[in-house]
Amino acid sequence: MWWLLQIPTLVDAATEDDVAALSEIHSEAFEHTWSEEEIAALLRQENVIGLAARRSSLFAAVRPVGFVMVRTAADEAEILTIAVSPSCRRRGIGRQLVEAVLRKLYADRIAELYLEVDVGNIAAVGLYRSLGFREVGERVGYYGNAAGERSTALVMKRELR
Repeated sequence: MWWLLQIPTLVDAATEDDVAALSEIHSEAFEHTWSEEEIAALLRQENVIGLAARRSSLFAAVRPVGFVMVRTAADEAEILTIAVSPSCRRRGIGRQLVEAVLRKLYADRIAELYLEVDVGNIAAVGLYRSLGFREVGERVGYYGNAAGERSTALVMKRELR
């Protein structure tokens, strides 16, 4: 089964047909999940970019294993969410998604990309730093969980010009 590890992942536009899978991936990644209706509504907005990472096969790309959603406004953009299915993590899919977003935003002449990430999400913070994001602020107590615990969100920024 070593060949399963060699199956490439491709990133393309997320569509309305992907909504159920994207909602499922989001629910596996976050405590506060987005419904299919919320994701579909975002994908319909002209200023929202949705990209899906798919494992490809000999026949076609298959169901999404990760996705990212970005909102643009003037010459700025913000990553609204990014999630990778737990069974596909630690394979570079998150990096592929962010790199695809950076290429798209650069082509669209966007100047800055922002995101918020839980300070405790060490893997994500490391990924963003390695891709040139820097901390520009924090939101204390921004994230909460079912146990009532609160954590800080780092606000990070990447210059694109």
